[in-house]
Amino acid sequence: MDYRCYNCLVRSFARLLEKFQPKAQNNEILMKEFLSYLSKTDESHTAPYITGYMQEIIKKMIGVDDLYFEEKEFANNMLLAKYQELKKVVSVADCSFTRALRLAIAGNIIDYAANPDFDIMETIEYVLENDFAVDDSQELMQEIINAKNVLYLGDNAGEIVLDKLFLETIGRRDIVFAVRGKPVINDATIEDAKKVGITNLVHVIDNGSKLPSTVVDECSPEFVKYFNNADLIISKGQGNLEGLINTLDKNIYFLCMVKCNAIGEALGVTKGSFVVMNNKRLNKKHSKAVLEL
Repeated sequence: MDYRCYNCLVRSFARLLEKFQPKAQNNEILMKEFLSYLSKTDESHTAPYITGYMQEIIKKMIGVDDLYFEEKEFANNMLLAKYQELKKVVSVADCSFTRALRLAIAGNIIDYAANPDFDIMETIEYVLENDFAVDDSQELMQEIINAKNVLYLGDNAGEIVLDKLFLETIGRRDIVFAVRGKPVINDATIEDAKKVGITNLVHVIDNGSKLPSTVVDECSPEFVKYFNNADLIISKGQGNLEGLINTLDKNIYFLCMVKCNAIGEALGVTKGSFVVMNNKRLNKKHSKAVLEL
C-alpha cells in the first residue's frame, strides 16, 4: 500500500466508531486492534482488502451486519426518485450510449467511507459538461457490440441505479452483473440490485467476497467462472480498479472517479478525474505504482 492509504483507512475506521458509538472501552479496543493489524499488514494487501477486514472487526464487536444500511437505502431511494428525469436526459441525447455512460460514471461519487461529503446532482452536471481525463468510451461501445460474454462489475448502492440506466441503454439482456457477496461499506449487494430493478433486467450474481473490491482469489467459484469466460469486463469504481489493475491478461474497461492522489498517480491523471480506461493503456510503470499501494 501507498503510505497515504493508511491515513484514509484510519479516518474511515474512526468515522464508523463515531457513528455507532459503542461503549468507550470498546472504541479503544477496536482502534488498538485495527492499528495493530495495520502495523502487521502484508505489503501486497490493497486498501480494499484491509477495509474488508476492518469492517468485520466492527461487525463482530457491535453485532451489526450491514454498517451502512441506512446510507445505502437513502442513496438507492434518492436515485430511484430521479430515474425518470435522468432517463429523459439520456433519451434526448445525440448519443444515448455516451450520455448514459457518463451518468453511470457520475454515480461513482457516492462513497460513505473515504468521501462522505458528496453532491450527486452537482457531480452529474459536471460529468455531462466536461471532458474525461481518459475517454475510451467509443472503443467500449464497439466492444460491447462485438463481445460474446460481458461481465459488469457493480460498485456502490445508489450508483447502481445509474448502472441500470446504462444497462437499459445498452440493451443486452445477456450481460452478467456482479455485486458484493456480503455487506461492506456502501457497496451494492443482491438486495440492492433487487431493490433498484437490475435483477429484472439482466442476470445478477454476487462475487462471494466480503471485500469492497474484486480480488479474484477471494471470490466464489461461480464468480470466477463468469470472470474467466468473459471477453469483456466493465469494472465500475476505484475499489474494483484496485483489485484488478494488475490483471493484464483480461480485457477490462475501468469506469470510475479517481478519488485519491495515489490512484491518480498510478493512472497518470489527477485526483477528481473521471476515466473510461481500457487496461491495455496501463504500462509497466503504472502497474508497478499500483502494486505499491
